[in-house]
Amino acid sequence: MKHFTPIQGRKIRIALAGCGRISKNHFDALGKHAAHAELTDVCDVDPAALAAAVQATGARGHTSLAAMLEATQADAVALATPSGLHPQQALEVAASGRHVITEKPMATRWADGLRMVRGCDEAGVRLYVVKQNRGNATLQLLKRALDAGRFGRLYMVTVNVFWTRPQSYYDSAAWRGTWEFDGGAFMNQASHYVDLLDWLGGPVESVMAYAGTLARNIEVEDTGVAALKWRSGAMGSINVTMLTYPQNLEGSITLLGDRGSVRVGGVALNQIQHWEFDAAHEMDAQVKDASYGITSVYGFGHALYYDNVIRSLRGECEPATDGREGLKSLELLIAMYRSARDGRRVNLPLDY
Repeated sequence: MKHFTPIQGRKIRIALAGCGRISKNHFDALGKHAAHAELTDVCDVDPAALAAAVQATGARGHTSLAAMLEATQADAVALATPSGLHPQQALEVAASGRHVITEKPMATRWADGLRMVRGCDEAGVRLYVVKQNRGNATLQLLKRALDAGRFGRLYMVTVNVFWTRPQSYYDSAAWRGTWEFDGGAFMNQASHYVDLLDWLGGPVESVMAYAGTLARNIEVEDTGVAALKWRSGAMGSINVTMLTYPQNLEGSITLLGDRGSVRVGGVALNQIQHWEFDAAHEMDAQVKDASYGITSVYGFGHALYYDNVIRSLRGECEPATDGREGLKSLELLIAMYRSARDGRRVNLPLDY
């Protein structure tokens, strides 16, 4: 990668492409960092969504990414567009000399993810992949316990995502529920939960998965399960469905080790429901305060995520979730889909 020049002495200027469901989280997070960053531009092909975003933020509006790149003075562009558009748009942003911030998943194809990392390297810009769940207070505390070695040897990791997405959700936009632009329950709704499998459990050795479209009229899966084996010897599973009746029920992760057991649950990892170790630690006093009420399955991690982006662009730290970190969860996702498609175990790392 070409030499990175920190941005200092002024606010970081950020533009955003895609003013749909997730964009409000970006707007709110940047608002919390108004001392060090500003949203300068937004773009969307939907006139109503664009008008609403301009009114809400005061940013300059553009009807296309190309038009925005031609006019903006932004240092970085956040992509909150349909997933299948991320690769080409990331390369366009990189070619304009701007850093790239992409929502999950970074791509829907393995080759496209690799192309994004390579393209940003060659352009000398940074590629950030949004992993906002890592910033939630519950998971921050769990990660600290893991890093402190409190679990001892990890035996099992289980993730459940029991949510609901009615047919009207998929019908709300033509790209939803398609292989080309969206991906299914694993890749879209559970993407951040798949990320936890590597971030918390370590490198995965192999995956075996089933996926099916049981009820919704869509191309992709509305339900899937996968069994995993980690390089450490730990075993586990991820169980995902968008068919829970009548509403979102659970988003959880359970870790079992020889010296500790933890379950973080609630609707979206917002409650520490079990926390037990063989020895006390000062962090135990923070368990109660780490849990929080929830109004959105997105959680509250975007602000902490942007803190890292802003500080790294100022040269104060390294990116926490760069393109190469993003590839880890994309690789797991692609392994699950290949396993479900071919009816076989898929070993990691992928060789193509």
